[in-house]
Amino acid sequence: MTPTTDLLAAYDSQLRLESEMVGARTWHHHGPLVRGVFTESGFVSYRDLGGLGGDEVDRLIADTVAWFRDETDVATFEWKTRGHDLPADLPERLVAHGFVPDLPETVMIGRAEALDRPADLPAGIAVRRAGVGGDLVDDVGRVTRMQADVFGRSAGPDDGDLARRLAAAPHLAGLWLAEDADGTVVCAGRLEVVPGTEFAGLWGGATLAPWRGRGIYRALVAARARAALAMGVAYLHSDCTDMSRPILERSGMVAVTTTTPYNWTRD
Repeated sequence: MTPTTDLLAAYDSQLRLESEMVGARTWHHHGPLVRGVFTESGFVSYRDLGGLGGDEVDRLIADTVAWFRDETDVATFEWKTRGHDLPADLPERLVAHGFVPDLPETVMIGRAEALDRPADLPAGIAVRRAGVGGDLVDDVGRVTRMQADVFGRSAGPDDGDLARRLAAAPHLAGLWLAEDADGTVVCAGRLEVVPGTEFAGLWGGATLAPWRGRGIYRALVAARARAALAMGVAYLHSDCTDMSRPILERSGMVAVTTTTPYNWTRD
C-alpha cells in the first residue's frame, strides 16, 4: 500500500494550481495563487502560500477579493482550503474578509488497481456505463433527477453540458449507474480524468436510501476503477462526506486530508 504521506504529496503536486483550472474561461497566476473565472463563478487554487503569514496573507486575500469584485463579472468565488494548509489561521482570516465556509469534506485517495475489487450486487440490480445499453441523454437526465432526490439539490453539471462532454471525450469522463429490475436508477457516480496527471476523480456519488448498505456503491467504485485503469490512471481521488467515507475506505481508499470551501459573494 502506498504510504499516506506519498499519496498526499502526489495530491498536492498534481491536483492543485493549474490542474484545478480545467474548464476555466480564463486564469492567471498571482503570487502563490492561481485565480480562475469559470462560467458563473470564480476559483482560487494554490499548492502552498510560500510561507506567508499574518498581514501578508491578509493583503493576498484582500487583493484577491478586490480583483474578483472589480475585474470580473462573477457573483461568487471559492477559496478551497485543505486541512494541512499553512498558516493554520487561514480559515479565520478568510472569514474576517467576508468568506463563508461550506461543510468540510474528507479527501480520499487510492490506487486504481487496488480499487478494482469484485462486489456482489443484490438480485435484480445491474451496473452499466451511461450511454452503453441505453440513451446517453436519457441516462444523464435520470441520474440527475435521482441525485437531486438524494441531496435535495443538483449535484453536478448541467444535464446538457454533461451529456455533450461525455459524448465528446469518453476517454476523459464517464458516468456509471445502477438500475433495478424496473429500470429505476438507484445509484450513480461519475469518473473524471484530470488531464496531465495520474489522477481521476470520483464525483456525484449517490444512492437511494432503500438501497444503501448493500454493496451497490462499492460496485460502482470498482467499475470506475476498472475504466480508470484502461484510461491509464494510477490514482482515484474523491472529496467525500461522512456518509461516503466508510464506503470508500472499504473499497480501499484512505483519508489524506480534509477540504473546506470558503465562498465570497457580492453584496
